[in-house]
Amino acid sequence: MNRIRHILILLAILPAFLPASVSAAPGVSLKVSLDSAYVLMGKATPLHVELVDNEGSTGQLMIPADSVCDKVEILKVLPADTSSIGSGRREIRQEILLQSFDSGTYRLNPILYVQGTDTISSNRPVLKVIPAMVDSLETIHDYADVADVDRRFIDYLPDFLVDYGLWILAVIIAGIIAYFVITRMLSKKKGDEKPKEKPVPPYEMALDSLNRLRADKLCEQGKEREFYTRLTDILRIYLHGRFGINAMEMTSTQIRHSIQSNEETRLSKRNMDAVLEMADFVKFAKMRPLPDDNTRAFNSAIQFVEDTKPVPRPAEEEDDNEDNTKPEKKPTK
Repeated sequence: MNRIRHILILLAILPAFLPASVSAAPGVSLKVSLDSAYVLMGKATPLHVELVDNEGSTGQLMIPADSVCDKVEILKVLPADTSSIGSGRREIRQEILLQSFDSGTYRLNPILYVQGTDTISSNRPVLKVIPAMVDSLETIHDYADVADVDRRFIDYLPDFLVDYGLWILAVIIAGIIAYFVITRMLSKKKGDEKPKEKPVPPYEMALDSLNRLRADKLCEQGKEREFYTRLTDILRIYLHGRFGINAMEMTSTQIRHSIQSNEETRLSKRNMDAVLEMADFVKFAKMRPLPDDNTRAFNSAIQFVEDTKPVPRPAEEEDDNEDNTKPEKKPTK
């Protein structure tokens, strides 16, 4: 009896170990994947859809309009990206932003691809939604007592300052502005103007900040949350200074999408994903990472900066540019 029971259990879990993509028609492959199997409740996470079929095929992806399962909603469907992979084949990539407001573990419904009379189903990944911490009001306080009206600073000023204070302030500001303008004009005439400091390149600034973060040894002191906050801020500042990506105002998902859209950062996207994923678990899910996790996250940040650093121009090219910028001397008669 126990042997039969074990066989039934084995047959039940066997589909979970089948390949991720399912092909129901010759030459067609459809699979879906998640950046992470965990997501914080209320946050969006992308579902990647990858389809490979023949060029000129009349098949169509059937993406649900509102949800992929009972508790996981579709927030947005991004435009598809089609590219040719040779031999009369094409690859279609598309992202679907998912969001859930109910914690739990959910098995997503498959994405369908209809081609004539054939219907192809994708794999069904599992997504675990982590609950967010919500503060509650534990005590109810009574109304505060009536407080005496505090006198403001303006109540102690003389009447002429109250009546003509704005005019007096305007005259003072005008005098200060005139002083600085005159001083600057005189300093230019005397040649005392200080040379401007050369700005620090984003690559050097990021490496210096990462070295100072490593020297502070926050993880050894149990300050993992502060460590990951500073680590992600360094990378956000680097993305803004190096590529013009306003990462300080973006969520982790928006940063991943911007990096994927940039040709210079696309190849090192996996390193940024590793840092952002671990940082979200520590800062929002309040997970305590292992020392090896902290080391891998820091090394991924270093590798991302190194992979995307600007390539120096050859010396010969710089010399040619300098020669071209020099004015030609006119021949003397």
